[in-house]
Amino acid sequence: MFTVTSANVNGLRAAAKKGFVEWLAGTGADVLCLQEVRAEPQQLPEQVRSPGGWHAVHAPAAAKGRAGVSLYTRREPDRVRIGFGSSEFDAAGRYVEADLPGVTVASLYLPSGEVGTERQEEKSRFMGEFAAYLKQLRERAAADGREVLVCGDWNIAHQQADLRNWRGNAKNSGFLPEERAWLSAVLAPGDGGYVDVVRALHPDVEGPYSWWSYRGRAFDNDSGWRIDYHMATPGLAAKAVKGVVERAAAHAERWSDHAPVTVVYDR
Repeated sequence: MFTVTSANVNGLRAAAKKGFVEWLAGTGADVLCLQEVRAEPQQLPEQVRSPGGWHAVHAPAAAKGRAGVSLYTRREPDRVRIGFGSSEFDAAGRYVEADLPGVTVASLYLPSGEVGTERQEEKSRFMGEFAAYLKQLRERAAADGREVLVCGDWNIAHQQADLRNWRGNAKNSGFLPEERAWLSAVLAPGDGGYVDVVRALHPDVEGPYSWWSYRGRAFDNDSGWRIDYHMATPGLAAKAVKGVVERAAAHAERWSDHAPVTVVYDR
């Protein structure tokens, strides 16, 4: 079995004080993809910077205190790549990938955006460049006999089933028609060619949500969004046997506003 977990930690230093360290010690994952680390490696406590039993790769953002992605692997990667060849985004702490035997695994933190602002324009530029890279990555991997798995916070709810209040968010970043169409293209056979693994495992359910606002009682009412994905090439996706959101038992036990999304692949 090959188990992969993706988690937006909403600041790794803060998460480490609220239960992440204990969660990490107990996880059975072979690979862990983190997003929104928001720290330079030297700022992280030793137990999360280079925990025992893991090979850790950190890709912080040039802008201090923002973004940042990390990859933890039980096995030392054959190759690591930070960024995807973008002059604008490679230093933004939004993408890191590692080659493991037979599979390339990546951690992605796609910009969140805000309608009517430069942040949304930045998100659109990122999506345009990244879609092209995803295709190149899939084609290159196929030529090498490899699979691809891109995990992370994609900051887009694809369908109505992917967020509780879809009517109220129809004009908000994260559920805009053009964003959803972009994600549809990523998932289209013969186009992007990727598979939304958790949705394939849970085709007829609302959610399972992976992010809940800290405002109000969103978590208690399960009024959330499913924006944290495992996007895999079809060969790997077909081997997924279990996909779960590791939702905290209670609001007070959360160490992030996101929950880890874990998939078990029978390779």
